[in-house]
Amino acid sequence: MKKMANKSLVIIMALSLVFSSCDAIKNANNSQKGGAIGATGGAVIGGVIGNNVGDGNNTALGAIIGGVVGGAAGAYIGNRMDKQAQQIEEEVPGAEVTRVGEGISVTFDENSGVYFATNKYNINEKSQETLNKLISIFQEYPNTNVLVEGHTDNTGADSYNMTLSKERAQAVTNYLTSHGLSAGRFTTKWYGETQPKYDNSTVEGRAKNRRVELAIVANEEMKEEAKQKAN
Repeated sequence: MKKMANKSLVIIMALSLVFSSCDAIKNANNSQKGGAIGATGGAVIGGVIGNNVGDGNNTALGAIIGGVVGGAAGAYIGNRMDKQAQQIEEEVPGAEVTRVGEGISVTFDENSGVYFATNKYNINEKSQETLNKLISIFQEYPNTNVLVEGHTDNTGADSYNMTLSKERAQAVTNYLTSHGLSAGRFTTKWYGETQPKYDNSTVEGRAKNRRVELAIVANEEMKEEAKQKAN
């Protein structure tokens, strides 16, 4: 319990530092925010969050914020991510797309994009249509890496949910990499019911917690290109 309390305190303090810079960046566009977050210590803060959320494993948020470059190079990366995020929003209806710092968070739940039947993990026809659109976009932006996360609600045994989230996340990764995308771009993680974003006591909340999340971040090639452009 003390360990969890300490983790929560660290995360709250880190987030406080992030949001304390809101006055400086609230009117900036996403490209500018990419630079501003890094310039105000986002890389350090992101590392703290990434190492303390999910029992030491980076969540989608931790992976994005933890990899920031910051400054002019971060603004360059942010500009690239703006374009990719806009394209995902336009071409993948139903996906919840959020620009965070220098990365992109994409969430699919049962009502949008990538859908799994109850207790199943196979990629159905509707999900294939969504993922095919995503593949085309990833091919246009080869200098990005992708974290794929699987999550469930709290219905059923913990161990079963952990396995189910693993199978679903791996099914998404396998589909993407079997259609021309490099496996080296992808990291797959799963959390079962341990990281709910919504209220599991409601039908709607449980449906949203049964989700797959993607974190899209710059790879080393893009970071190096950004640094060269900044110089």
